[in-house]
Amino acid sequence: MFGYMGKILRVDLTNGTITEESLKEEDCKMFLGGSGLATKYLFDEVPKGTDPLGPDNELIFMTGPLTGTESPSAGRYCVVTKSPLTGFWGEANSGGSWGVYLKNSGFDGVIFSGISSKPVYLAIDDGKAELRDAAHLWGKGVSETDRLIKEELGEDCNVATIGIAGENLVRYAAIINDVHRAAGRCGVGMVMGAKRLKAVAARGTQEIKIANNDVFSEISKRNYDLVNESMMKITFETYGTAMVADLVNVRGGFPTRNWQTGVYPDVDKISGITLESTLLVDRKHCYACPISCARVSVVKSGPYACKGEGPEFETVGAFGAMCALESLEAITLAHNLCDDYGLDVVSTGSTIAFAMECYEKGILTSADTDGLELRFGDADVVIQLIHKIARREGIGDLLAEGTKRMAARLDKGAEAFAMHVKGLELPAYDPRAAKICGLAFATANRGGDHITAYIEGPSFIDIPFLCVEDSRIEDSMVENPAEAKVVKDLEDALTVFDCVGTCKFMGMAMATEDWVDMLANCLGWEFTVGDFRQAGERVYNLARAFNVREGLTRADDALPRRLLEEPLPEGPAEGHKVEKLDQMLDAYYEFRGWDKKTGKPMPEKLRELGLDYVVDKI
Repeated sequence: MFGYMGKILRVDLTNGTITEESLKEEDCKMFLGGSGLATKYLFDEVPKGTDPLGPDNELIFMTGPLTGTESPSAGRYCVVTKSPLTGFWGEANSGGSWGVYLKNSGFDGVIFSGISSKPVYLAIDDGKAELRDAAHLWGKGVSETDRLIKEELGEDCNVATIGIAGENLVRYAAIINDVHRAAGRCGVGMVMGAKRLKAVAARGTQEIKIANNDVFSEISKRNYDLVNESMMKITFETYGTAMVADLVNVRGGFPTRNWQTGVYPDVDKISGITLESTLLVDRKHCYACPISCARVSVVKSGPYACKGEGPEFETVGAFGAMCALESLEAITLAHNLCDDYGLDVVSTGSTIAFAMECYEKGILTSADTDGLELRFGDADVVIQLIHKIARREGIGDLLAEGTKRMAARLDKGAEAFAMHVKGLELPAYDPRAAKICGLAFATANRGGDHITAYIEGPSFIDIPFLCVEDSRIEDSMVENPAEAKVVKDLEDALTVFDCVGTCKFMGMAMATEDWVDMLANCLGWEFTVGDFRQAGERVYNLARAFNVREGLTRADDALPRRLLEEPLPEGPAEGHKVEKLDQMLDAYYEFRGWDKKTGKPMPEKLRELGLDYVVDKI
């Protein structure tokens, strides 16, 4: 098989056994790899109603056929599991180079099941794998764990690990590779911690075979040049993803003080431009990426002194605007603490912002918060809360549950401003300022998520995705049911990126035909534009079917009450709220071929996609 190593590892942590299994070519042709192939395993093997923290849940690391090749930005891998944060399909995706190391070790993926009786880590070395004792690593942060494993195995390995947040079962714990790259969302690190699996280290020299190597190399170089010549390259490399803060704020859609407004007056203090001129010391890029969008930053002195990567846009949104911090130094420290503890920055910042509003409204008092005054703008309190969350100490034990469970436990009307969808905290784009984004948040399979469709690109930034025929939005302030198709098309197309192992930013610079050419010459299959789109649609429907099987209904495709009932109080989007979600959902379901009453994929749609066996299971 070209593009694949042809094997996966299965690790039963309960009895400590490791076995190899060959990939099925028919599965690869249907689901490609990465998120798609992992979702196939999850749907087929994890029983309905499985406890996300139980032995029957699987934690699946999977690369794609382009991972580790010359394709632009082909260093990504995904982790798929049943999410302990949402109870539905959970997926997290990460860059850096760990996925490449896994493939070079001889395997396309690793499937973990069971629960170890003691802390362990998996070491994979050129086709061989063994479980090693991790007692000495338990309780260590990400950077120290990375250092200690490399002392044991050698500097030429790469490590994906949890920090103490995963060990302490924080519901939004992340898995961190390359010390600062995060498979961040859905609580995948909590599942890893529940299995007492500390880390996965990989290295190897095995070659990824390409069907038409010379042609593939030529196409990859051409596409690399396309990205190098794009405006995206100039802006993201110069200012990083944090430059998006200015663009979203000027539209009045930068969620501030837990989404009470969409305008952050101090945005210039925390923007990508300010980061570039103050704390930035270097830029980094993921494997084979033409764009060095990662920031290497240093806070040289003071209470927030630190050195590491970031902050990225979502960190600036979550800790800056949502928590109303105007100190870029404090935000940078918050980012680095999340990396070392293994925390999702979006959920961490959002949960803290929610707690601050609960304190503001008297739902939480100092008697509940270990004497801390949870006031917006207090950077010291934010830093203390990050420590408490990762350790589940005091008020941190409540915050470690995420906003949905916090709101249910606190009651007193807190659910009205708990900013999540399906239990997953929302990213830093307010759909009241770009209405089409609300539909994308509501329908995302993993919950409140912007990367599933990344409709925010054309809505807030006016950058279309070339892999979708027309991803431009005529007027993002208007709820237009006809544009529900744009959300559906973007979800399908961008799902393919998660399957093949590349970064979604590449979709802004390269057209579908560019990807089809690369995949066809990599895999040696006849692969068309139609195949590209149908593959994404197939995987999206299978993930939806998993959710339906776990109890999801149309009622779960909802938005927080604040977005539906409270108009924005100021700025360019003043007076706007999301008003036609039901009509948008009707149109979206029709484009999808899903039942309008239940949100369930119709049997004829599943059969059209070759998912006949799924029909009886949902």
